[in-house]
Amino acid sequence: MNQKLRWLLVILLVLLLIGAVLLGCFRQKDEALPAGSWGLSFPTEGQASVGNTSNDRLLEYNAAYLGNTSKKVIYLTFDAGYENGCTEKILDTLKAHNTPAAFFLVGNYIEKNPALVKRMVEDGHIVGNHTYHHWDMSKISDEATFRGELESLEELYTQVTGKTMEKYYRPPQGIYSEENLKMAQDMGYHTVFWSLAYVDWLNDDQPTKEQAFAKLLPRIHDGAVVLLHSTSQTNAEILDELLTKWEAMGYTFGSIDELFAQQEKTS
Repeated sequence: MNQKLRWLLVILLVLLLIGAVLLGCFRQKDEALPAGSWGLSFPTEGQASVGNTSNDRLLEYNAAYLGNTSKKVIYLTFDAGYENGCTEKILDTLKAHNTPAAFFLVGNYIEKNPALVKRMVEDGHIVGNHTYHHWDMSKISDEATFRGELESLEELYTQVTGKTMEKYYRPPQGIYSEENLKMAQDMGYHTVFWSLAYVDWLNDDQPTKEQAFAKLLPRIHDGAVVLLHSTSQTNAEILDELLTKWEAMGYTFGSIDELFAQQEKTS
């Protein structure tokens, strides 16, 4: 082999190595979870929505936004940053339908509404961690601060109910980062996103019953994790009819602990 050919082979090997490194970098970049607000699209009516990352990818961090899409089961969740008189009616309706739900609460809510929190527990619902202060958690990179937001709510919940808070976490406003998901996972938490929601949180601009049904009925799908706000007067007023309509469509209701137990069993 002459000198010129040797040099050509060396150059070729170097180029191959550089290409492999660059390809690895691109793949790592593609596989990184997007930071920011949780988002959805609904390409096909009646079919599962598409999140801004896949459910399989989220499951690597004990997180999910969707249940089993081959079963007509809905997982109902409520977020509550404060109380404005709607929750008691919502709890009455859930009890009448024997429907389990998860309520993601903040510190202010538990402090000011201990009786409602106790009723949620007594009625068999899950009370999840929505952080103590409802901050943008994606801006918190310090693990001690992140832990403090969740652990301080756990302690308050125990003081009020005498029970240990179950390990389900929903990032405030759905804003998250891959680092946050890992920190929650290290604390033993499952992070719960959602596959169906609508604009129900504006108290001065509540949707009508017709507007609510126009979003919540056509877009419901198998394995849906539904997010509603318990501050919504519309939600309190339509919930009985909404659950009845979903039941008439063949749906049953499951608890989010069942959702994760099933996914972990099949993963």
